[in-house]
Amino acid sequence: MDGRRRNPYELTHDTPVYVISVAAQLSGLHPQTLRQYDRLGLVSPDRTAGRGRRYSARDIELLRQVQQLSQDEGINLAGIKRIIELENQVAALQARAAELENALDGAAAAMRQREAAVHASYRRDLVPYQEVQQTSALVVWRPKRQQSD
Repeated sequence: MDGRRRNPYELTHDTPVYVISVAAQLSGLHPQTLRQYDRLGLVSPDRTAGRGRRYSARDIELLRQVQQLSQDEGINLAGIKRIIELENQVAALQARAAELENALDGAAAAMRQREAAVHASYRRDLVPYQEVQQTSALVVWRPKRQQSD
């Protein structure tokens, strides 16, 4: 959401407004076909208080897609149902991936801010310590002998 209040009377693509006869006319299908698709779970319109079906513009698009897959592609209704389920699953996963990507971007930005704050807190009078190069050379110390007279 963008933070603005939404008008409760504003029509969106998901607003269920079409009765079954209008939805049938818009999709080019018979009303009985729409009822069958509802029973099979292919297209599930919203219901009114009196249990009447109300279709949205998105439902009409889905009805047309079902019709195209069935008539033009020759896919049976069980196959169409599986295709729709998989498309919905892909859409949900894409939305989740975008959500996680946004969260990751936010976490990376917060980490950069914390890192900058740590660097800003360094004392400027300190000199970085350079580590001494270690070697594998062996040094043997022998005390000098005292000479006898």
